[in-house]
Amino acid sequence: MKRSVLNRAYLKAKDCFEKHGWALPPNPKWDITDCGLGDFEHCGLVLINLAEEPEYCEKLMYNHKLQICPAHCHKKKKEDIICRYGKLAIVLWPRHPQKSRAGEPFLVKINGESRQVTSGKKVVLSPGERITLCPGIYHKFFPQSDECILSEISTANDDAHDNFFVNEDIGRFPGIVEDETPLVILVSES
Repeated sequence: MKRSVLNRAYLKAKDCFEKHGWALPPNPKWDITDCGLGDFEHCGLVLINLAEEPEYCEKLMYNHKLQICPAHCHKKKKEDIICRYGKLAIVLWPRHPQKSRAGEPFLVKINGESRQVTSGKKVVLSPGERITLCPGIYHKFFPQSDECILSEISTANDDAHDNFFVNEDIGRFPGIVEDETPLVILVSES
């Protein structure tokens, strides 16, 4: 991922957070990824680690229209994904998508209540709405609006070992090509 792309993503996300009243903590830990695919406009995410404790973590995230966080699951982490601004679409599968039946019903918690959802179909969250994802639930998400701010509150996070992507070419952290001066140092660089 080119540093110039990282810098633009950082500025765009920072501007969106500020514009919508999201005060960032002192010295936030930025994490920007194109999932190793080299196409940040269509695949990737900007994250800020707000809390990293042995029992739990919290992240603030940003993505823009046409940008997907690709299908993946966690084997240990349980997480709530909360739409904070915009509209967020999440596509869910009860297990690996290739092993899930299309249209298969299963239960997840949305806004704290168990609801039946359909494998491979999207659920759309409006601001303030949340979905609880247990380990093993595959999911991908993307904005339905031009921009989306979302947050994640979860059990202890291990980005290096607990992200299982459907596309095996995906990597959690990008390689960086230095084509301009960094505006921010990423979590993966510290």
